[in-house]
Amino acid sequence: MLNVTDLLTDLKSIISEEQIKGGEDVNHPLGNGGQVTVYPTSEEEIAAILKYANTHGKKISVMGGGTKRGFGGLTESADILLSMVNHKGIVEHEVGDMTLTVKAGTPFKQLQEYLAIHKQQISLDPAWPEFATIGGIIVANESGPKRLGYGSSRDVVIGLRNIYPDGSIIRSGGKVVKNVAGYDMNKIFIGAMGTLGVVSEVTVKLRPLAKFESLILLYFPKGNLDEIRTFSKSLLDSTMEPVTLELLSPSLAEKLTGQFTYTLAMSFEDVESSVHYQEEFVKSMQPSDTNMSILSQQQAHIFWNQFYTICPNGADVLSGKKIEAALKIGVVNFDVLQVIKESELLKNPFDLMVEAHGGLGHGLCQVNLIGSSDDIVLAIHHLREVVTKLGGYVVVKHLPLTLRQKVDVWGDKPSYLFLLEGIKSKVDPNKILNPKRFVGGI
Repeated sequence: MLNVTDLLTDLKSIISEEQIKGGEDVNHPLGNGGQVTVYPTSEEEIAAILKYANTHGKKISVMGGGTKRGFGGLTESADILLSMVNHKGIVEHEVGDMTLTVKAGTPFKQLQEYLAIHKQQISLDPAWPEFATIGGIIVANESGPKRLGYGSSRDVVIGLRNIYPDGSIIRSGGKVVKNVAGYDMNKIFIGAMGTLGVVSEVTVKLRPLAKFESLILLYFPKGNLDEIRTFSKSLLDSTMEPVTLELLSPSLAEKLTGQFTYTLAMSFEDVESSVHYQEEFVKSMQPSDTNMSILSQQQAHIFWNQFYTICPNGADVLSGKKIEAALKIGVVNFDVLQVIKESELLKNPFDLMVEAHGGLGHGLCQVNLIGSSDDIVLAIHHLREVVTKLGGYVVVKHLPLTLRQKVDVWGDKPSYLFLLEGIKSKVDPNKILNPKRFVGGI
């Protein structure tokens, strides 16, 4: 077995010495590090590194901006940490066809700023967009509160270039929106946490940048969840088209709005006249015992920019004794109400800071916890019990390594696990790539 010095020597024959650093990322509290970190700038370099690791039995951890470093993985340090931060830039932008091909290590915010010049955007709204890379967003299948109107990564991606552990480069999908031939291979890689190959390029379909946006905040001071359910159902059953229908827990609402009460955040994006029409419609539906604020376009941008930084950032570990955790919970749409209520009730028995939100149009929730290790573990188990009874699932999206080794990040093994294991054994028989990072220990 090679030691670090020999590993460094071997890697220097593949990429330049300036692209290699040893021992800087070994004892990270979130794990998923490497004895040696490499910074490739091209597909050819990535392929050569993977081929070397596969031949010599070296484990590889892959990282972009690091925001999802605490998501999955049971080892402190692989042999090689493959950083994608220098593999970035726009490959091709077809303005008329509204498609974009980009290298995987490109920060999401940079892409949106570039596309805004052309009045276009990628219809995703991930957390920490300044740090999160497009590749990391795709392999984690991340989406934000605007998923109701935008969809998820699986809805946006039309083509990928992946590098297998043996160094071979494959393309799935295409570069045009109407691509219907054969199986949609993209979906195998999206959400697989980088366990099947390294995504090197992503092709996405774009949407026009909204001409106008507003955000309605509807406060329910009495905390009547039945009233929230009735209002939300009426809105979803109407002809209105909210991009967001997100329920904020009182704790999170206080942080974002100053109001400690259950709050519905409703976002509308369209031409200005249409947005104002929908605002008036919501006003006409407003329950008598609620309060309402309508944020202008500029205020809405400020709100969402703050919203996207409320969850833990794997690239910035919390100092001190407090531990951060983030849970992704999926339930049937209106069971979101029960999840947010249960999350708010965690604060006292477990002595935790809890901030939660969930989409009443799609059923996905996020619960952020800060507290002691023991309290966080107990809270995760409690929420799992509640959500399982609702027929849903809980995935731990952020947790320090020591706790990930105690808490099953993915929950119960799914019935289709054998299919995932079969694909993994075919693509990565030596299990070198992001080991134990995905469901079932894949």
